[in-house]
Amino acid sequence: MIIIYSPIHTHHNPPHEFLDGRFIKFTEAPIRAETIYKALVESQIAPIIPPENFGLEPIHAVHPKEYVDFLRTIYYRWVKNGGTTEAALPGIIPTRTLTRYSPSPLAQIGYYSMDISAPVTSGTYLAAVDAAKCALTGASWLIQGKEKAAYALCRPPGHHAAKDVMGGFCYLNNAAIAAEYLTEGHTKRVAILDIDVHGGNGTQAIFYDRPDVLFISMHGSPEWEYPYFTGYADQRGEGEGEGFTINYPLEQGTDDARFLGVVDEALEHIKKFDPSYIVLSAGFDTFKDDPLGKFQITTPCYETIGAKVAALGLPVLAVQEGGYAVSELGDNVVSLLRGLMKS
Repeated sequence: MIIIYSPIHTHHNPPHEFLDGRFIKFTEAPIRAETIYKALVESQIAPIIPPENFGLEPIHAVHPKEYVDFLRTIYYRWVKNGGTTEAALPGIIPTRTLTRYSPSPLAQIGYYSMDISAPVTSGTYLAAVDAAKCALTGASWLIQGKEKAAYALCRPPGHHAAKDVMGGFCYLNNAAIAAEYLTEGHTKRVAILDIDVHGGNGTQAIFYDRPDVLFISMHGSPEWEYPYFTGYADQRGEGEGEGFTINYPLEQGTDDARFLGVVDEALEHIKKFDPSYIVLSAGFDTFKDDPLGKFQITTPCYETIGAKVAALGLPVLAVQEGGYAVSELGDNVVSLLRGLMKS
């Protein structure tokens, strides 16, 4: 196994987010990745390397150039037009009755947002691109056959980011960018398994009409869990992609046994799909003490999940997503990686 990490993520450190009608301290803070990194160093579980530079082409394969340019420039244009220097946050998000694009930077932040939990600061773009590079480096190592497993310590996370929409702490979809790269020009099949407590709406949207990428998400039911408006079991893809999206909306209080049972079902679908690679969107907000989740998953369960995935015998790229019980986050990541290293 190889681990990819970069301290560039610290450049993204918004002061606040807006949640349930109030401003709070930003939850997806640098201490998350720093805690994971410390646990990985102490465990000596695998070598840790910096990301390689792939340019923007693999990112543009998923996210349109105009959206990437927006991320690169919006903070500075926002401030120039009178926005606060702390962070750019939308004051209005277009709905079904507001459909025209606005040239105003103060409005564009809303045009490209699905919620108000993805503030943009002067360092957000740099960190987001670097996170994508971490995922691409892991994918590259798998393609070259250098390793059978890789873990990309990506921050900010990515699975809520759609092609040209940010939200849920996510700006660029690291797992989707890596998966697209792993298709090697749509010549290989890739399976994405998302185990975050929040449905991977962005990844689903990106591949919803694609038959070469199987997307499976097991998450808290949208009846009670973010992102609420997607992730239902009857959402199974469209066009050529019909049947290649599988959602498992789960109940509050889901425990190890229930979760592992669904993992087994998901892995059976992956076996039938017969991919060349697996991308594991590794969220740890399923943990029993996570402040943003309502599952009851324990630390040893993550090792079991990793072992079950590894048992398929396919190259696996784990991409860091959520997980906000910071004191236990490093142990949970190490647990998953120990499982992935089994065969």
